[in-house]
Amino acid sequence: MSYDASIIGLGKLGASMLAGMASRGLKVIGVDISSASVEAVNAGCAPVQETNLDSMIKKYKDNIKATLSFEEAVSCTNISFVIVPTPSDSRGAFLIKYVVDAFTEIGKVLKNKDFYHTVVLTSTVLPGVCRHGLLPVLEKESGKKCGKDFGLCYNPEFIALGSVIKDFLNPDFYLLGQFDERSGDALAQIHNKVSANKAPIKRMSLENAEIAKIAINSFVTLKISYANILAEICERVPTADVDVVSDAIGQDSRIGRKYLTGGLGFGGPCFPRDNIALNFLGRQIGVDTSLLKANDAYNRNHGKRILDRFKNMLPKSGKICVLGLSYKPYSHVIEESASIILAESLLNAGYSVYAYDPLVDTLEGINCIISKDIKNCLNDSVAVFVANADPQFIALSEKDFPRDAVVVDFWRCLNSDVQNSKNIKYVPAGRCSNSNIFDVILGDLWK
Repeated sequence: MSYDASIIGLGKLGASMLAGMASRGLKVIGVDISSASVEAVNAGCAPVQETNLDSMIKKYKDNIKATLSFEEAVSCTNISFVIVPTPSDSRGAFLIKYVVDAFTEIGKVLKNKDFYHTVVLTSTVLPGVCRHGLLPVLEKESGKKCGKDFGLCYNPEFIALGSVIKDFLNPDFYLLGQFDERSGDALAQIHNKVSANKAPIKRMSLENAEIAKIAINSFVTLKISYANILAEICERVPTADVDVVSDAIGQDSRIGRKYLTGGLGFGGPCFPRDNIALNFLGRQIGVDTSLLKANDAYNRNHGKRILDRFKNMLPKSGKICVLGLSYKPYSHVIEESASIILAESLLNAGYSVYAYDPLVDTLEGINCIISKDIKNCLNDSVAVFVANADPQFIALSEKDFPRDAVVVDFWRCLNSDVQNSKNIKYVPAGRCSNSNIFDVILGDLWK
């Protein structure tokens, strides 16, 4: 049986691409080294946690198959997408060992194929990897030539965990790095079938696409840090509100509103490491990327600065509740999470820290107590830090919080009865809460 595409790697992105393509009518076969993941997909279940993934695989299971065999998957398709881990290495670059392993297996299958096949790398890499690190692997293992016997593209996705399928089917644009026109044409045909919003395709060289992918992520981290600086400034200027300021400057077409909401620092599996990797690249090729290094340092110090900002409002000791441990709502991923950095800062300051997250029930290497129930977490807390805008937190009412508790809302997301409550001390990050002190400071500055 033939399939429209094969997907190598059934993690969060790979499995979501599998389901997304199937939902658009493509027949897709996935490959993974995990027998548990393969069995889950073939049983119509999600191999990993991601929003709507389980229901999508169930709904479109007739268009989906999974296998442990590269031979089976690659031989029955004309295009393969490789989505395997590229973790950071000790230098700050990306380790491409797992990509090389996948390309080695694909090359072995291509050796015996009689028709043209396009290999697409989706995993994030640095410039030069596709042409100098991976193309030679395919040519060596297959005994064939790129451009003549097979194609090669770099096609990273711009998705957010928790909304991977939605983002995959409705991207702002497709970034298509191509070895040649034929390679790009094969990939563009897939995009035109998959896109639910008729997203434009930006076609370019492999190297341009490699730079563009990591540059976008790094630029977004700069925007997040800038928004957090604005939030701290607004906290020290009477009547200032970071949301009002952000809404205004976001109207400028040169800036835009996305990722300009001051709150906590950036985290997750992509943003921090991509910023570091671009800085690494700059050093290697003689470009001053000290701005990126400073951005990383600023973000990593965010937890300490938060404590400095709000410690005068907190009791000297007691139980503090942190709502939200994942780096963003709708995800269980805690990698580089700003809320965990905050929890560690509170623990180091001598507080007893309890935490609740609807998708996170374990936490290793930190003495924070994980509550299974949000009410138990909130009970008897002298302070509450709302670290992400999960719908469960937004739905809380005034009566859910202990009387007289300090409630720090980083995203200003709690409902109005909480914000206007006389029974708690509501502290919205990014808004000035002590006008008298800062009014005097500004007044002295300009007298």
